[in-house]
Amino acid sequence: MRYLLDTSALLAHYRQESGWEQVQALFEQEDVTLYLCVLSLPEFGRRLYDLGASPDDVSEALLAYCALFDELLPIDEQVVHKALEISRAAPARLPLIDALIAASAALRQACLVHRDRHLSAVPGTLLTGLDLSTDHP
Repeated sequence: MRYLLDTSALLAHYRQESGWEQVQALFEQEDVTLYLCVLSLPEFGRRLYDLGASPDDVSEALLAYCALFDELLPIDEQVVHKALEISRAAPARLPLIDALIAASAALRQACLVHRDRHLSAVPGTLLTGLDLSTDHP
């Protein structure tokens, strides 16, 4: 099985918030392929800064997390077009970064692991998702 972790899933794991155990289980499984979109790196790092982490702590966390993934996915023209398709199909406005991350997952036929309500609203015909949040299915 293939999984792409959204930034929200990384944060849940890092902060041991709701759903972090599911992310940990994915990291421990040997029969899965784990992806991370390159856009999650600055998004994750910026959030760590917002939470008071030092530059050294942020660099260390980024390096440690990158080592856990099979592949870091770039953004290219194909991802952009898929993100536009996903954005058009979403019932409400989808932030651009989230649309690009979702498109990266969709193009790799990977399950997007996240904690974002707006990502759960993307039609299942375009994206398979695993929502880690506890306040809705």
